[in-house]
Amino acid sequence: MGPVSGLRGHLRRSLEGFSRSVRIKLLALVLAPLLLGVPVLLLIVWIWGTQGYNQLMINKVSADLGTARQYFDRVQNGVSAGLDGFASSHRLYTALQTHSPATLDALLDSEARNQGLDYLVLVDSQGKVIAGDAPRGTDRRNWRPVDEALQGHSLRGLSVFSADQLKAIDPHLARQARLELMPTRNAIPDQRKAEERGLVIQAAVPVLGGDRQQIGALEGGVLLNANLGIVDRINTIVYQEASLPLGSQGTATLFLGDTRIATNVHLFENQRALGTRVSQAVYEKVLRQGQVWLGSAFVVNDNYMSGYEPLTDTNGERVGMLYVGFLEAPLQHALNMALAALFLFFLLVSGLGTLAALRSAQAIFRPIERMSQVMEKVAAGDESARVGPNPSRDELGRLSHTFDSLLDALAARRFELQRLATDLDRKVAERTAALKEANATLTRAQEQLVMNEKLTAIGELTAGVAHEINNPVAVIQGNLDLLHEVLGDAAAPVEGEIRLIDEQISRIRLIITKLLQFARPGDFAGYAEDTDLNSVVADCLVLTRHNLGRSQVAVETRLGASHWVEINRAELQQVLINLIVNALQAMPQGGSLLLETADIELEGEPGARIRVRDSGHGIAAGDLGRIFDPFFTTKKQEGTGLGLSISYAILKRYGGHITVDSHPGVGTTFTIDLHCRACYSEEPAAPGFTARLFQKNAV
Repeated sequence: MGPVSGLRGHLRRSLEGFSRSVRIKLLALVLAPLLLGVPVLLLIVWIWGTQGYNQLMINKVSADLGTARQYFDRVQNGVSAGLDGFASSHRLYTALQTHSPATLDALLDSEARNQGLDYLVLVDSQGKVIAGDAPRGTDRRNWRPVDEALQGHSLRGLSVFSADQLKAIDPHLARQARLELMPTRNAIPDQRKAEERGLVIQAAVPVLGGDRQQIGALEGGVLLNANLGIVDRINTIVYQEASLPLGSQGTATLFLGDTRIATNVHLFENQRALGTRVSQAVYEKVLRQGQVWLGSAFVVNDNYMSGYEPLTDTNGERVGMLYVGFLEAPLQHALNMALAALFLFFLLVSGLGTLAALRSAQAIFRPIERMSQVMEKVAAGDESARVGPNPSRDELGRLSHTFDSLLDALAARRFELQRLATDLDRKVAERTAALKEANATLTRAQEQLVMNEKLTAIGELTAGVAHEINNPVAVIQGNLDLLHEVLGDAAAPVEGEIRLIDEQISRIRLIITKLLQFARPGDFAGYAEDTDLNSVVADCLVLTRHNLGRSQVAVETRLGASHWVEINRAELQQVLINLIVNALQAMPQGGSLLLETADIELEGEPGARIRVRDSGHGIAAGDLGRIFDPFFTTKKQEGTGLGLSISYAILKRYGGHITVDSHPGVGTTFTIDLHCRACYSEEPAAPGFTARLFQKNAV
């Protein structure tokens, strides 16, 4: 016999032993959740934990990049604002009246130092330099900011200056801009030895004379090469103290092309990584494709959670990048340690649970094995075999005693059973038909009961969740109002963010209100009154006119109902407005909307019907059975899934029905049937189940 045949035989014997042994089956049932479920659970925790960590890091670096971009834009705006203030100052006007180049040079030099500019020049209306750091007579009109300023428009932005252009302004600027290129792993090959160009924040503003006529322009700039103050300030703003726990470090960098020209990333302890270059992958995505890079990246000598954003010059061409990031290793180490501790805890609990399960299983195996032996003896013809006394008082002990009692009763009644067999067969045949009918009725009732219990549980859970959410929302709203009041005008830079927070708070409150209305519809119910359906439809059109005004939807009404119905008018308006708004959202490119009322006879009594029909994209066949279910929605970014469920509950409370008929690409029709005299229902609504029954008979 070969090894393969032996293995097959061993496997076959193991399967036969499993199928015949209760002991093995019980052990498998007890140990399977521990030996199989725990590893799967650990794997899921590991995957979810890692994915959640990565997404959290990406969200943080994205927010950090946004903060850095705002500050860098503010620096550029500051350069332009300073020039604009100087251009309209009395000092410049007085100096221009002297017609003295020396006076203008001194004034421009002083103003450049005051504003922290690396150069400042004054050009005439033809773009020729008449004072400042550039040689007189130099034509500056080829720079777009200067050309725009000479046309009366201020302009600021980034510009790339060649080494000769920097040297013409100030040889010191050319020396500051020159950076030796450092060998960098994963960077695109570059034959240059040094980066001699300069990335400059360039701004130009018009200069007006005493008669308010333009006489020239002011041009100034700040060289970003080796300008460590800006990147250090960005790093300080983005990564404040304690914003990065666990020893991680934040960094910020300005790139000219793919070369770091200003950075606080260090090659060594006291040497910044100026002249090093970005990896080819980042270069391709950011500079060539113009996209933002968010994720892990190798930066100089370590992995950083990085954010890169392209920088464009005044002509709209990508000339560099803005970067922020933080060291990834400390955070990754902390995550690994936390997951490892969690895994060890799970393994310890699983081991202890396995030992406890094995010890407890022994008390179950023995009585079961004894009963199995007795059954084998009885099957062999030994009717006197019994389990015997069992000292255990648990279910197995009682089962052993009951088992013996049953064997005794079985022996005593065997003859009686034989006598009753004939009568039993007859009665079974008679009862079978009745049992089938009763079973069908019981099944329907059980389905309805289960659905009602589920909806009751959902209602209680929803009310609790809404209550718990409402308290922190109130605290957030109060603190937001206090923040806005305390900051006053200082809140202007973040006015948009404050407004967005306030809008989201309002949206949360709206969702909470809908949740509470779904959970406790009785608390929101109003008094019932005799209501004219035609006037309610007209009021709803008035209330939704702002929605109708923004759409290209033609509205048609056929108001033929003469019966009045007993219902709360406001609640009926809520139902109709929800259906109208849903219909408009189903017709984003326009269409037709029909609102129709008519008299009907409902269950032998007078009633009325309302139809809302649109020519929109319709409802998918797979969704028709779920549209009245709580929280089901196809509008993932804006809907809560409660509108139709609440509408269903409102109509159900007054004994009304709502049905739907929809065909994709043709349109949707919602039909509401109401009694003239309300038939109040205290039964919890089961929208999904009942709606599917109604759809079978929908018009």
